[in-house]
Amino acid sequence: MTTQTESASDKGVGLTMALSALVVVGAVAMIVGALELGGVPEITAAWGFAGAVAFGIIAVAGIHIWE
Repeated sequence: MTTQTESASDKGVGLTMALSALVVVGAVAMIVGALELGGVPEITAAWGFAGAVAFGIIAVAGIHIWE
């Protein structure tokens, strides 16, 4: 009887972790922009949201591409 093994690419996992860190940076920028700390304009919140969404999409796609 043979068993199936699942092997994930280290490159795919590493890419996802790196992009996930960028998602967190985008989310922090979004929060800072929303709170308007130190006179930071709301455009920072908009770019933070855009960055978080974009890097989130790429992170999910990265796992599927490298498999």
